[in-house]
Amino acid sequence: MNVLLNFDRGDAFQTLHQIAENNHIDKSTAQRLSYTLRELGFLEQCSVTRRYKIGRKALDLTFNYLRNDPLVERATPILIDLARTTNERVDLSIMDGTDIVYVARFQSKRQTFATTLIGRRVPAFCTAGGRSMLAQMNDDQVREFIGRSTLTPLTQFTIIEPEAILQRVSLARRRGYAVNVEECLPGEIVVSAAVTADGGIPVGAVHAAGSMSEWAPDEFEKKIAPNVVAAARALSRA
Repeated sequence: MNVLLNFDRGDAFQTLHQIAENNHIDKSTAQRLSYTLRELGFLEQCSVTRRYKIGRKALDLTFNYLRNDPLVERATPILIDLARTTNERVDLSIMDGTDIVYVARFQSKRQTFATTLIGRRVPAFCTAGGRSMLAQMNDDQVREFIGRSTLTPLTQFTIIEPEAILQRVSLARRRGYAVNVEECLPGEIVVSAAVTADGGIPVGAVHAAGSMSEWAPDEFEKKIAPNVVAAARALSRA
């Protein structure tokens, strides 16, 4: 599994030497594991360069996860309605460790390739979705979460000071939603509200994202936030 997971290093194709190096194993072990994964369809090998990439069989894992996840199933019609109402990209994310992972995405207009993909992983501390979920926790829990996070900026606007992050989470707690302006992607505004289970436990977040070429941040927040909050509440009730 680590062989597959370590294809997230930015190398779409890896040689046996890279597989061995990335996984801290010798070349013969890398060759044996790669052969097994190739036979199972989880790796594919280029006939010319002999380098490996993730195989199509890996899509079966994603399909089965999404098909059997009740949150994704219940969120889909709500997100479709939100996309129609806002005419913007809408997403559903869940927390995994100190990251959020996008498990449903509905596109609108112009999008970069990475923002269209299910399974994209982003540090929670600098995302609207992450902060909206953190807002369901108390300050001590949020500080502990921030302490476990790697506070690496994604853009020049990413807030990485722990107390400043805590202030943004506190603001989201008071408002009932979080706003992110260019902290993850340049030119992008995001409004997000947490989806909660019984007892206020955060289980996910609904996002709506717009472009600063079309929206002023205050205008986007004023118009879109009520719809995002309503969608998150409807999903929480579901």
